[in-house]
Amino acid sequence: MDLETMRTRVRVDLRDTDPESERWPDETLDRHIERAVHDLSLAAPREATATLTAAGASRDLSLAGLGDRVAIEAVEWPMGRYPASFVPFSSWGETLTLLVDGVPATDDDVLVRYSALHTLDAEGTTLPEPLQDLVATGAAAYAAIEWASYATNRVNAGGDDTWRRYHTWGQERLAAFSRALAKHGRERRLKSRRLYVAAVAGLGGRTLEG
Repeated sequence: MDLETMRTRVRVDLRDTDPESERWPDETLDRHIERAVHDLSLAAPREATATLTAAGASRDLSLAGLGDRVAIEAVEWPMGRYPASFVPFSSWGETLTLLVDGVPATDDDVLVRYSALHTLDAEGTTLPEPLQDLVATGAAAYAAIEWASYATNRVNAGGDDTWRRYHTWGQERLAAFSRALAKHGRERRLKSRRLYVAAVAGLGGRTLEG
């Protein structure tokens, strides 16, 4: 799956496959696809890890290198223990603070598990296959609703009621998209609560992120 393939899929859903009479330019569909990918990423983000290096004499670490970050899910320190030692933390802006008694030594490794935005471009995508159809649903919904708003009170080759049919269809697709996002969001929260428990009793791990 790449951006061109997704764009074609959205055109099929919109029944806009005649290159001689396209309602939506490529750049317009690309914008709606980007919006759908972003919305989906907040509910079902990409899982990523990064190893940060402690500077010493501080519990703070920089998050500046974690591009497209959605949220910090868990922090492991010290690394290499079994079971893994997940510690409580807080984050603000580009700073991660370990809420621990000791201070990591200089050059200590700290493993950060975080969620990130998905990508979809000319080279490919990080979206798993089951989520690709969902992005197409959301993008088509946004495109249909925007076009219906634009076409209201304008003459349409498909008839005066064309805008209304697109608006109704788009709203139905958007409702389905929203329900799916809510479901994925609930599943993600439950998974995080099960997997990432802080090593310090009573602090609840990632709930301290804020």
